[in-house]
Amino acid sequence: MTKFTINGSAGISEIMVGESFKNFREYLPGGQTVIITDENVNKIYSRFFNDFPTIIIGSGEKIKTLATVNNIYSQLMKLLADRSTFIVGIGGGIVCDVAGFVASTYLRGIRFGFVPTTLLAQVDASVGGKNGVNYKGFKNIIGTFNQPEFVICDTEVLHSLPGIELSNGFAEIVKHTLIADDTMFSYLENSFEKALNLDNEVISKLVAHSIRIKSGIVNRDEKESGERRLLNFGHTFGHAIEKISGISHGQAVSLGMVIAARLSQNLGYLSFEETERIKNLLLHLKLPVKGDFNHEKLIKAILKDKKRTAERIALILLTKIGEAKVEDILIDELRKMLTPTKD
Repeated sequence: MTKFTINGSAGISEIMVGESFKNFREYLPGGQTVIITDENVNKIYSRFFNDFPTIIIGSGEKIKTLATVNNIYSQLMKLLADRSTFIVGIGGGIVCDVAGFVASTYLRGIRFGFVPTTLLAQVDASVGGKNGVNYKGFKNIIGTFNQPEFVICDTEVLHSLPGIELSNGFAEIVKHTLIADDTMFSYLENSFEKALNLDNEVISKLVAHSIRIKSGIVNRDEKESGERRLLNFGHTFGHAIEKISGISHGQAVSLGMVIAARLSQNLGYLSFEETERIKNLLLHLKLPVKGDFNHEKLIKAILKDKKRTAERIALILLTKIGEAKVEDILIDELRKMLTPTKD
């Protein structure tokens, strides 16, 4: 087992890669524990937690709303949950986002932990303390920064995932290599087949390394005032694509990273060869690199991004594979840059 620690402003978060799902109760404090999970995870894994009070939510981005949060508050009140109650979010990224937000706001905040059951959640949503929900078309516009006390990343649960869910997670792993580690990018180029087949040594190494990158950045910049913004690489475009097309988060982030890489190349930061390497790796990981979107709809969706201020938006660009920078771009300039090309 590999452990990482995030020293958050409100407490310490311990992330364990290789710990078993079934051991999560060893990390619980005394008192009442309430599980928050979704209908799909409950069907597969309820045997691990059916002796705890369980709140089951739906699945999909559409349920990441204040209405879902309100329903959970009501159920917590019926369970007489108090400030000694501990919440465990068991599921994918949406469960982690919602459970973390609920725990951070119910009674002004109660303790919580995560058992992420998707690759995407293990390397992204469960790590770093961002918790939130969508509101009126704005993604994660209502939320908190608050660290889970523990995160258990059991790579064995990944074997129950369909291929598209694995690819969603690989998109975030690629992102981490692109902004921080060219050596790991090369490793993934040489090991993608084993990664897709969930070879234990390879997938454990990729998950652990991805968490090492993210936890290190969060330790240096928990509230996203500086370096943590780099973790948004590909996401300004990805979130917009996700909204207008309805495709999954990982698929949209893949397309967003390609757009960001091309902009980096057009601005003279990234070479053509590096852009092609990025596209080829994404294709190897069964992720899309081309999309057919309405230009104006994409721009309108981008204008709802949290990183926009007045007439500018902060974009994350690559200076090379393994190194990124933040650059403020005028919205009008971005419109010109996003003019569709034939390739």
